[in-house]
Amino acid sequence: MPSLLYLVKQLELAVRARLDEVVRAHGITALQYTALTVLERHDGLSAAQLARDSFVTAQSIADLVRALETRGLISRERNAENRRELLIHLTGQGRALLAAVDAPVRGLEVRMITKLTAGQAAEFRQSLITAWQSMA
Repeated sequence: MPSLLYLVKQLELAVRARLDEVVRAHGITALQYTALTVLERHDGLSAAQLARDSFVTAQSIADLVRALETRGLISRERNAENRRELLIHLTGQGRALLAAVDAPVRGLEVRMITKLTAGQAAEFRQSLITAWQSMA
């Protein structure tokens, strides 16, 4: 029987591949999608905070932010409390893109749990949260 770590990684790879397919149709990558959803929940983050919450390195966030800003999906402005820091905001265009991919992304989640009962899906979600918190 495969280890849990192996299974989690295989699930991550499968989800990532399907997510890439969905968001590519809208001209973004899965990593860019993740960053946009982070900003949707917590607008006005620094690049360092966005990198941490988007699971990318501080070095790679610069290119990601530049690409999203060029597309008009995010904007940056000086932090009034720390003029050296730029805060990143989701634009209306970014919100519209997230709304456009919402249904297909939710479809991926439904596909992932389609063979589970509602109770199993709820237990799976809680188990993932608990495992994540144990590792944090």
